[in-house]
Amino acid sequence: MIPEPSPSLCAALAADLDAAGYTSARLRALWGVVADEALGRGRALPVRRALARVDDAAATLARLFWLGDPVSSGELERALPRCGVAGLVALGLAREDAAGIVPLAVVRPQAFVDDAGAGEWWIASDLDEVALGGPIAPDHVLGVGGASMTLAGLQLPVPADRVLDLGTGCGIQALRARRAAEAVVATDVSEPALRFARLNALLNDVAGVQTRHGSLFEPVAGESFDRIVSNPPFVITPRATGVPAYEYRDGGLEGDDLVRAVVTGAGTHLSPGGTAQLLGNWEYRDGEDGLERVREWVALSPVALDAWVIERERLDPVAYAELWIRDGGTVPGSPGYDVLLSAWLDDFAARGVDEIGFGYILLRRPREGRPTLARYERVAQPVAERALGAHLAACLVAHDRQRALDDDGLAASVLQVADDVTEARHHLPGAADPSVIELRQGGGFSRTIPVDPALAALVGACDGELPVGRLIDAIAQLMEVDAAALREDLLPRVRDLLGDGLLRFAGS
Repeated sequence: MIPEPSPSLCAALAADLDAAGYTSARLRALWGVVADEALGRGRALPVRRALARVDDAAATLARLFWLGDPVSSGELERALPRCGVAGLVALGLAREDAAGIVPLAVVRPQAFVDDAGAGEWWIASDLDEVALGGPIAPDHVLGVGGASMTLAGLQLPVPADRVLDLGTGCGIQALRARRAAEAVVATDVSEPALRFARLNALLNDVAGVQTRHGSLFEPVAGESFDRIVSNPPFVITPRATGVPAYEYRDGGLEGDDLVRAVVTGAGTHLSPGGTAQLLGNWEYRDGEDGLERVREWVALSPVALDAWVIERERLDPVAYAELWIRDGGTVPGSPGYDVLLSAWLDDFAARGVDEIGFGYILLRRPREGRPTLARYERVAQPVAERALGAHLAACLVAHDRQRALDDDGLAASVLQVADDVTEARHHLPGAADPSVIELRQGGGFSRTIPVDPALAALVGACDGELPVGRLIDAIAQLMEVDAAALREDLLPRVRDLLGDGLLRFAGS
């Protein structure tokens, strides 16, 4: 376990990393696109070959902190003149032995973009498979993975006083949350993870992050927050002898009970108007719809909550087991693979699990009154997950605004079509009129929505000038249909388009 990080040594290391140009862009330029793609597949050799041809500070740091290769003390002193070898050893990030300076952790640049602009952090975590050249330990502290970046991109870029990062790991969500929050409380059951989180906050000069040790909501009993974010250890793992329990992905509970616990417990720790965002898995048991299972969890919350649950994918038990067995470093054909696969399949069979869903859960405590949002949907198409936070926030605002309006109020509203919306019309050969009209969303969830000519005409006319009701009346006249009936047909669908972000209130 790394020692308690020294603020002065973290500041010195950060200054050295900055001076060395130890950035994502610089490293990709050093080893090239092909090697970078190979690295993403866990193949380090092309990067190692590329770095062998370069002798500068960034290359030295990449060999040490990205690939996990030893470097000489002379090379490292030149690369880290302020921190030095002694400082790095004191931080617990490296040690000296006969091979030279040997890394004890990875420290990697992580670029990001949010509503406040572009930036980059240096994130320290335990040595991974690339750096170790083999499997990781059960108490491994994970760095920044795909799920981490997904949740970071989902975080609402809305100002908040206090944010809870539940299960912080290396602290990436806490750093992201602090961009919009006055203070962040980061919890974890792993003390090594909390030390990495504190080190990463210091390394990136991010104040206002407090860490607490404990499971789930125990460290914050009786407290409330404006926002809760959590990338919990949601992986469904058999409770069987011989199955490794990795702390970063396995919460120690049966099936999907860990995600259930977060969902049912979040409401009592949210301030009125507060939101909780998490990633999770949920089981489909004996033909029961997995999204309905999540709906039942939300209903069990002691505090009534708005809910927006988005399922991104479903896997059968075999595919799910294979995914996480490989994640632990055991590949098909290796000793023990079939034993692990059998353990997973036995576990699923015991609960009648047919499939496993994965997705995003957004919960909100109403400021007053009863919940008004209950969206449980499947979004399978590719989306830009790293930029969804602003879209989610805008959709929530639009939902609240349109819910506050009756039909007359909505008809009196002036709307605009979102900038990323296009229209596609499909004609049968020789046909004058389209057989299919679609609205296509370029951002957000990249939705494709079939519409009829009347709704297409209304959306096309929403340019921020005239109220919806007058536009519907004009369309009814052109189509020679009853205006009242057309309004009754179109207004509910206008509400849906507002909630999906294809339409917006003028000036918003």
